[in-house]
Amino acid sequence: MTTFIKICGLRDAEDVAAAMDAGANAVGFVFAESVRQVTPQQANDATKNVRPGVRRVAVMRHPTNDECQAVLDEFAPDVIQTDVEDFARLQIPANVECWPVYREVTAGAGDMPPGVFLYEGPDSGSGQTVDWSRAADIATRGSMILAGGLAEDNVRQAVRMVRPWGVDVSSGVESLPGRKDHELIKRFVSAVRAAEIEL
Repeated sequence: MTTFIKICGLRDAEDVAAAMDAGANAVGFVFAESVRQVTPQQANDATKNVRPGVRRVAVMRHPTNDECQAVLDEFAPDVIQTDVEDFARLQIPANVECWPVYREVTAGAGDMPPGVFLYEGPDSGSGQTVDWSRAADIATRGSMILAGGLAEDNVRQAVRMVRPWGVDVSSGVESLPGRKDHELIKRFVSAVRAAEIEL
């Protein structure tokens, strides 16, 4: 099994190039209030040379439909990622994937959709891990991307225990909050690939 890897909270073309060179499958840009927040124009500029097959993900949290449309119009992402309840008020074109975020504090295993979804703690980008035993049960319900507190030193164990469809990292590959470390990105991806051999 090849684990889908998303590197989130990127800010510029150099970060994107480092993620792609390491072997990431998706690059994420944060439009919610955060030290990693970017504008649609910055995300667009950062992804001008994204290779075919690498998904460009717009990460939001409780956006208005106008805010979402602004990102869609200027950035034109492949994916919109936001909390599951947000999608009811958003108008997303059929050619854009929707990745709902389920949070550990509110999600029940029966709530999960059969498609791609994220599972993480209450606060995105905070470095908080979830209960991996519970996550392992939820991972059987669909294509779960495990997020929350993952880094080079724990992602191998997380992949072995949870067996998620994918993993998502942000703060775990930073030298300072909001500043990606390209060597840590490379080492994170290598750790995920090493874990796959052990499955």
